[in-house]
Amino acid sequence: MKRIVLAVLCLAVAAVPVVGAQAAKPQKNIVQTAASAPQFSTLVSLVKKAGLVSTLSGRTKYTVFAPTNAAFAKVPKSTLDALAKDKAKLKAVLLYHVVKGKVPASKVVKLDSVKTVNGARVTIDVRKGKVYVNDARVTKPDIKASNGIIHQINRVLLPPS
Repeated sequence: MKRIVLAVLCLAVAAVPVVGAQAAKPQKNIVQTAASAPQFSTLVSLVKKAGLVSTLSGRTKYTVFAPTNAAFAKVPKSTLDALAKDKAKLKAVLLYHVVKGKVPASKVVKLDSVKTVNGARVTIDVRKGKVYVNDARVTKPDIKASNGIIHQINRVLLPPS
């Protein structure tokens, strides 16, 4: 009888949440997180081509508005080909999707615009409960990485010329 009571007591104690305990922190950085999600394979490929892997894998915190493969499929092939041939332009386009610091969805919705690492600004708009960055809709917010946050978007953002 003592063993049963002791076993039940141990189970009860184990089930009590530890005060101050936090959810496990993500172990993968932004690039690793994106690479582990099949919908970002085009983005990851372009990040590698632009030489931005070390930037987005480092300790600096970033927020990335990440276009899916379907978003890249909407861009004219000639535009993608031109970007693939011009590393500086490709880098500029990709950095137009990146904001310095961790900006979760709860903060994004309170912004009108935000400056990107590219130097240009993107507009933030909430319409009918949906969040838009320029004309791209955030389809999956708050994908956490060890060095930032990814917000999945349905269009590629092209910086002003």
